[in-house]
Amino acid sequence: MQDKYTPQDVERAAHAHWTATDAYRVTEDENKKKFYACSMLPYPSGKLHMGHVRNYTINDMLTRHLRMKGHNVLMPMGWDAFGLPAENAALKNKVPPAKWTYENIAYMKKQMQAMGLAIDWSREVATCSPEYYKWNQWLFLKMLEKGIAYRKTQVVNWDPVDQTVLANEQVIDGRGWRTGALVEKREIPGYYLKITDYAQELLDHVQMGNEKATLTGWPDKVRLMQENWIGKSEGVRFAFTHDIQGGDGKLIGDGRMYVFTTRADTIMGVTFCAVAPEHPLAAHAAAGNPQLAAFIEECKTGGTTEAELATQEKKGMPTGLQVTHPLTGAKVDVWVGNYVLMSYGDGAVMGVPAHDERDFAFALKYQLPIKQVVAVEGETYSTTQWADWYGDKQRGVCVNSGVLDGLAYKAAVDKVAELLGPLGEKKTTWRLRDWGVSRQRYWGTPIPIIHCDEHGAVPVPEKDLPVVLPEDCVPDGSGNPLHKHEGFHAGVTCPICGKAAKRETDTMDTFVDSSWYFMRYCDPTNAEKMVAEGADYWMPMDQYIGGIEHAILHLLYARFWTKVMRDLGLVKVDEPFTKLLTQGMVLNHIYSRRTDKGAKEYFWPHDVEHVLDEGGKIVGAKLKNAVGDLPVGTPIDYEGVGTMSKSKNNGVDPQDLIEKYGADTARLYTMFTAPPEATLEWNDSAVEGSYRFLRRVWNLGVKLGQADWTAAAQSAAGAKSLADVAFGKAAKALRLEIHTVLKQVDYDYQRMQYNTVVSGTMKMLNALEDFKQFDDAGAQVAVIEGFGILLRVLYPATPHIAHALWTELGYAGTLGELLDAPWPQVDPGALAQDEIELVLQVNGKHRGSVLVPAGADRATIEAAALASEAFAKAANGAPPKKVVVVPGRLVNVVV
Repeated sequence: MQDKYTPQDVERAAHAHWTATDAYRVTEDENKKKFYACSMLPYPSGKLHMGHVRNYTINDMLTRHLRMKGHNVLMPMGWDAFGLPAENAALKNKVPPAKWTYENIAYMKKQMQAMGLAIDWSREVATCSPEYYKWNQWLFLKMLEKGIAYRKTQVVNWDPVDQTVLANEQVIDGRGWRTGALVEKREIPGYYLKITDYAQELLDHVQMGNEKATLTGWPDKVRLMQENWIGKSEGVRFAFTHDIQGGDGKLIGDGRMYVFTTRADTIMGVTFCAVAPEHPLAAHAAAGNPQLAAFIEECKTGGTTEAELATQEKKGMPTGLQVTHPLTGAKVDVWVGNYVLMSYGDGAVMGVPAHDERDFAFALKYQLPIKQVVAVEGETYSTTQWADWYGDKQRGVCVNSGVLDGLAYKAAVDKVAELLGPLGEKKTTWRLRDWGVSRQRYWGTPIPIIHCDEHGAVPVPEKDLPVVLPEDCVPDGSGNPLHKHEGFHAGVTCPICGKAAKRETDTMDTFVDSSWYFMRYCDPTNAEKMVAEGADYWMPMDQYIGGIEHAILHLLYARFWTKVMRDLGLVKVDEPFTKLLTQGMVLNHIYSRRTDKGAKEYFWPHDVEHVLDEGGKIVGAKLKNAVGDLPVGTPIDYEGVGTMSKSKNNGVDPQDLIEKYGADTARLYTMFTAPPEATLEWNDSAVEGSYRFLRRVWNLGVKLGQADWTAAAQSAAGAKSLADVAFGKAAKALRLEIHTVLKQVDYDYQRMQYNTVVSGTMKMLNALEDFKQFDDAGAQVAVIEGFGILLRVLYPATPHIAHALWTELGYAGTLGELLDAPWPQVDPGALAQDEIELVLQVNGKHRGSVLVPAGADRATIEAAALASEAFAKAANGAPPKKVVVVPGRLVNVVV
């Protein structure tokens, strides 16, 4: 055993041993209780950062702990390998996305292996592999057969220079992220999945307070986020009538402009209506109004999602058209609003500025009437300043509303629905929209459709799957390279008529890839079935771990995909993830600058130094190393602390840390510094502290290895009952401390509070280091037992050093490999105390302590207190008047 702790040697030896024994291969075992623990699969961006290390170490600690407790634990890993970043890298580096992706996978896999993660690599999947995405295509065709998948036109962000569709996050101030060109809104055909058919079930299972809810093992905040995204709304859909005719002489929309509202009680407060720029009434009005037509074109450069519209400036323009209020008969002006989406509801809203904050701001901006129709007792209404109670439907009653006056919310809604007659009806709507899965990009799963001039869009026959994506394309910014890839289109014929045809060049949203990969882990090499018997054994997943940024879309789509697979008879579960942990992000400083073209360029922290004010506060930053054409000293922007991200160049490469301190130090630091669900701000000095702790553990192991304690080690490891060992006073005290901490650590492991687990190991090490009285065999046994407990408790966090010491000190000879060694049990005998220490007070002031037998009665405690030196000194000869005993805590003598 080497005297000095050398992490590289220790970890290299451990990896060699685990590889040689195939230690982490897992098979289905009906004789063991299964536990499936999975981290969200990473995108192969090139390098891991410490956020990844934290995520996977949480999973690894859980896996190793439960395996020691006798569970059959599966911890797999794969790669979310399709997506736009690979295309961006290809544009920059002039290499195919496939080459870039596979090289990154190989490098990141080596990084994970260096971390010592207990991953069963025999189950590895990469979503860009044809063996994987074949099943994306197969299930898509099944959905098409069932009507769950369908084709329709969609509004997209179109970059006219790159000739490609942009994701919403790639549109910056209305311009393409790369070209700076003004982005256009275009309607193009695409495929959708009917997630709305599952809206009620998706809501039922996640909604707090719902008796059908099954996801009680999820954080409340995530459940609420999902509930809000699904967005069930109960209200009234009704029509404003009109006599506006289109160019064909017919009434537009049959003379009805429909809206949906959850606040039908405010219908008498309507002072305008707003329609989406794409609404037929808007198009009709714009035909004879150049200013309105220009405004509609401007709206097309805005956002396409509800979230985007919520943050952008609300703009509008009158159409000159009017519709008729269905209850009062009054004429209501129609505006075009950039905040109204055609894809939501009917593309029109009623404007009630008195009781809707958005409408209130809009009315003030354009000087539209504001009419109060809801009042709350004791509150005063103002038409110049919004107050939250204006939108309070729970306390309000109708006013200035004729027949509705005095009615509360629910009664008023019922009455409005009755008064509307054939023009309206009660209706439930959903914020959730069907999932558009078509992407006009190259690096993704090809949509298995063939386009025939005669038969239109025809599904690829199942026998011809997978439709293989060419891996030799290098995007050049001129649109999807599949359009001009001869090999992709060569020899394609219509499956119906056999005539020449063309393949669909759209690829699937990468959320498709991540919606079921966790099921493929269960049967990763099955070429005949999407999932098979392995899924019956492992699913549902017992613990899912990932970032809060995936709390809505990824989790929602995975839940939907699971329910579809269930309904197609592929799996037997309703929900994929029983428990969910959203680990906190690892944070680091962010530095950037705007380029001449307006794009944002980020800089690595090691190239930057802070600019401080007189008080030491960071007020800016500048380059301390030349970066590209930028010289040393160039001022840059300091954005504060944010999530580690490759895109922001603020990640810390674990490889540097591993080479300097070892993987165990990196793992220990990420576990100790904060609870798993809390954010962690990177701190270099704290990393050094974790390394020093492990060095102390090693040094104590060396000390124990030098002693001739073989018999003691065997006793401590369980060769004979510890009940037969005669422990002295000091040894009993040590065992009390070790087993007291073990009891707390056991509890902390169960609740996955790994930061306090590490704190517990530090307490154990302190107790063992402080123990000096090696005067009998019992003392030796207590130390060896305590160190064996420490190694097992520490092992899930730092497996390499624990494995080395466990083996070198002979524990493996009795209890076997640490990987499967039995988890240490709290010894009730060790917690039983012969004596207890009570606080001694005199006249209520702390004066010391007294030792009494654990079962001492009141008289014995009083006698011990009065006989103590501490009492004699504090009382100064005064006789005791009264003695108060608080059992197990203190004794107070009044003089």
